[in-house]
Amino acid sequence: MSLLRTTAILLFTGALFSHGTGLHAQQTREQLAARLPSSNLSGGEVQATRSQLLAAPGFARARVPHNPGAPDATAVGEATCISCHQLEADHFTHTLHSLGLHAANQADASVPVCEACHGPGSRHAQAPFEKGTIIAFTKAGGTPIEVQTATCLNCHKGGPRDHWSGSVHQRNGLSCSDCHNPMANFSGEGFMARNSISDTCAQCHKDVRVQFNRRSHMPLPEGQMSCADCHNPHGSITSPLLKTNTVNETCYQCHAEKRGPFLFEHAPVRENCLNCHSPHGSNQNTLLVAPVPFLCQQCHTGQRHPNDLLTSQSLATGSNPDERIMGRACLTCHANIHGSNAPSGPRFHE
Repeated sequence: MSLLRTTAILLFTGALFSHGTGLHAQQTREQLAARLPSSNLSGGEVQATRSQLLAAPGFARARVPHNPGAPDATAVGEATCISCHQLEADHFTHTLHSLGLHAANQADASVPVCEACHGPGSRHAQAPFEKGTIIAFTKAGGTPIEVQTATCLNCHKGGPRDHWSGSVHQRNGLSCSDCHNPMANFSGEGFMARNSISDTCAQCHKDVRVQFNRRSHMPLPEGQMSCADCHNPHGSITSPLLKTNTVNETCYQCHAEKRGPFLFEHAPVRENCLNCHSPHGSNQNTLLVAPVPFLCQQCHTGQRHPNDLLTSQSLATGSNPDERIMGRACLTCHANIHGSNAPSGPRFHE
């Protein structure tokens, strides 16, 4: 049988194995792996391929990282770690990292468990209170932030983390453990350090969190979205860490009807949604940065309409009510304010 065909069978069988759990599933995987067809691979390569097949995907290549604080340390194994850290082991047991690393370790004894993240533990076992002898993921643990993040990126590199280096979070000395806690299931996804993604972000971004308490806001407090729907906290090519290249592209992910194309475009709308809207929350309708018509008058003064300066006194409750700002004000007539394909489109009439 050709090498290509054998590899395809291995990958297909591995996909089936990934759905099995428990002792019965482990025995089934071993039985099926033993019946794999012969190939022109050497015996060692076949054994290595079978070991990777039985291991949990994504964990089979885990290795002990280098700890600059203890360059001469050697690996001691999970049992030595648990002898002192029983409480931490109990918390870790039901996490995805624990399940994956243990499955990989059963298939290949060279795959570490505790030391896959914390580095070789011999020096730490000899001097448990000496800082730096183990890779610690706390501010007071003695491990530099660069070493902490590099350890995580050994497995989690690429994808959304392509722009971590040089990002605002990296430049401000944040560690992965400031936002994530892989040792416990505090959140439903992402091993967050708080109950949710948004609660984790709010640890630092308290000013933004307050904006969501305003009268008009994104549905984040209701749990219908999170900060990560618009932002990539691991870095991006934009300064506010947007998931897309521009503000408008981010908004169009949900507000596709505002994308166009339009025969008649409204220039400030096409330039940036933030010209008119506050993205997190506002005390004005529809997240506007100011109430209409005062928002419109920032650009449109003395054009076509009488150039009266409309103030709060022109409102219905003011001393000089003006019919032009009743109801939806400018939007009563110019309803298609984001753009129009109608014959009357140049003035965005409905």
